[in-house]
Amino acid sequence: MKQKKPRKRSLPVAILISLRPSQWIKNLSVFAAIIFTGELFHPLHFQHSLLAFFIFCLLSSSSYLINDTIDAPLDRLHPVKKNRPIAKGELPISLAIFLSLILALFSLASAFSLGSGFVFTCLLFIFTHYAYSFILKKKAIYDILGIAASFIIRALAGEAATGFHMPVWLLFSLIFLALFIATGKRRSELVGPTKATARPALRRYQKSLLNFYTSIFAVSTIIAYALFTFSSQPVSFQGYFRSFIIQNFPDLMNRKLMMITLGPVIFGIMRYGQIIFETTEGERPERMIASDIPLALSVFLWGAMTIAFIYVF
Repeated sequence: MKQKKPRKRSLPVAILISLRPSQWIKNLSVFAAIIFTGELFHPLHFQHSLLAFFIFCLLSSSSYLINDTIDAPLDRLHPVKKNRPIAKGELPISLAIFLSLILALFSLASAFSLGSGFVFTCLLFIFTHYAYSFILKKKAIYDILGIAASFIIRALAGEAATGFHMPVWLLFSLIFLALFIATGKRRSELVGPTKATARPALRRYQKSLLNFYTSIFAVSTIIAYALFTFSSQPVSFQGYFRSFIIQNFPDLMNRKLMMITLGPVIFGIMRYGQIIFETTEGERPERMIASDIPLALSVFLWGAMTIAFIYVF
């Protein structure tokens, strides 16, 4: 009995898949600046952060189109990536490049409404992604730094869009976390079944080296975040619950409640490490975070506690 060939996807569906909307979750880091300074519910600042989020979603999709165009020959040899629309021939390369250019130009034009500083971060983001796609991903160590840089630029873009700045130790913890995730991604690719068709940079890595990188960045993330929670100061947000607590339980406000959020952070790092050392799921971090229930719960608990301690207690 002959096997049926998989039906070819329509052009709109192929375009949507190539934009990778599932990875837009990375751009939520632009909200960090207003969340940790107590300005999340300020209408204007939230509006600016939301616009920055959408702009970076379009910029990300623009870079994904270019990346998939460059990687198409190698993707066709990969057991999973061969199903990408560009590699499969469902999205013509010429159209992919055209769409990438349109998205980049539209994003940059929109970015001017948030100021020249934000435009600079957008240009830096584009440059970093293009440098990664053309050069950095082919070179060991630089490829990890390139992945981590894109996470950090997103957070800095949130600062540029609103004028508020993240606490320095929180920024350090984000840097180390980005390096931890990027290293875990490379380790999963190195030890996974797709190693033979993976990127050239993997030939310059050894498993022991990536184990070392993963360990030091995991520890650094926890230490930096711990220093942030120990040194964090109460924000200026004055909601109803905060006013009620100040009037009735003034001593409670003197406690370092943010230190409690260190618990889910430590568990999340441990769980993430367990997954990348015992499986190969670290190759797609965004999918792993969404599909692994313990990891997803730790992220949700950290987020809920953080919002509660900043805006309620």
